[in-house]
Formats: sequence, structure tokens, C-alpha cells
Amino acid sequence: MPPRLILADAESAADVLTFAGRSDRFTDEAVRLQAADGVLVMTAAPLAPRGIGDATPTVLAMRTVAADPELVCDLAVEASALRALPGEPSAVELPETALSPAWAGITPPRGGWTERDGIDASVLAAKAQGGIARVAGAVPTDAGEDVVRAIRATVWGEPDDELGGLPLGVAYAALSMGFISGAETARVRVNGPWTRLSLERGHVVVRGPAVMGLTPVRRTGARDS
Repeated sequence: MPPRLILADAESAADVLTFAGRSDRFTDEAVRLQAADGVLVMTAAPLAPRGIGDATPTVLAMRTVAADPELVCDLAVEASALRALPGEPSAVELPETALSPAWAGITPPRGGWTERDGIDASVLAAKAQGGIARVAGAVPTDAGEDVVRAIRATVWGEPDDELGGLPLGVAYAALSMGFISGAETARVRVNGPWTRLSLERGHVVVRGPAVMGLTPVRRTGARDS
């Protein structure tokens, strides 16, 4: 019998496959699956750096579904490898091999969040669409992967005043993962360097912005008496 996730019902299993399908299209392909106490948390990274020098911000997309109370797991797998199981509508087949993407080691805090002013979903959608157009217009014909990633990092890492100074990538994550649907206001919560945008269909989490540039020079050695 292949390894599998046992969800609470067929609707939850279908939700997992929908999230995985979007992750396969808009992320680095991996999905982190964390289950405990009857809840499965699915996390993907619509934006994440690859290697030293990559300025792409790490922006996580998260969604929760009801799971079997006995299901306990924490693993990252290839999104395209998650499949429906014939005859078992409340289960999802897992691949035999797990992955270890760097972003999967980033765990946002569970509590201690402070509420801030919300952001209208229409603003997120407009910002995401504008960013997509900017990326498309800036990428040269036959550009290599490094050039494309540099352009994406510049556009999606740019702080936006209408998003409260958050990188434009949070809007891209919300749109690409299907979290924007109809009129609503995304709730914004912060906890130290973390910010979480919550919509009815899911959450977008970002850590930062990163401090850029050099730190002030600190004097060393003996102090003057």
C-alpha cells in the first residue's frame, strides 16, 4: 500500500490536491505537510531565494484542512506527486521520497500576533497583476534563468506603500495561490519580523524586510578612561 494522507472527508482531500496543483504551477514544486490534532497545514513558497546572492524574498502560502485525528506528519514532498487514490475519496497518495527545500526550515510563530490595518483584496489583486506585467515587460527574449530570477527578485522584493511596506511578492502569492476571491479585506497581523495576511482561502506569510547594506562601524579595543 502506498504512503498516504488520510483526511477528514472527500472535500478536504480535493482541497489538498487543488493546493498541490497550484503549488506545482507557481512555486518551486515542494509542499510542506504538517498534521496534528485533526488539522493538516499545507505550506508552499511562491517566492524563495536559491543560493547566496539571490535577493528573492521568502514568501510562504499556507492553507489548513481537516484531517484524520490520528494523522501526524511533517514532511515536504513534490507537489505534482500528490495524487487521488481510487476508491478512497478521503485519502491522498504520497510519493515515496521526501524533499528538503531550504524554506521548509522556516517556521512562523503560532501565537503572539498583533493586529494591524487590513488590506483590501482588490488592492492585492491589482498589485499582483501590475507586478506580473512588469516582470513580463522586463524579461528579455531568450533570457536565462539567472536573469529571470534577478528581475523577479527586483520586482517582487520591492516594498509597496499600499501594502504597508510589505514586499510586492505578498500580493503575487495571494493571487497565484488562488486566495483572492470576491470582495474581502485581508487581515494583517505582525509578530516581530513576521507578517501574516489572512484571507478566507488561505494565508500569506513573509519574514522581513531584510536589513540591507552595512551595519554601523563599532569601536573595538580598550575604552578611554
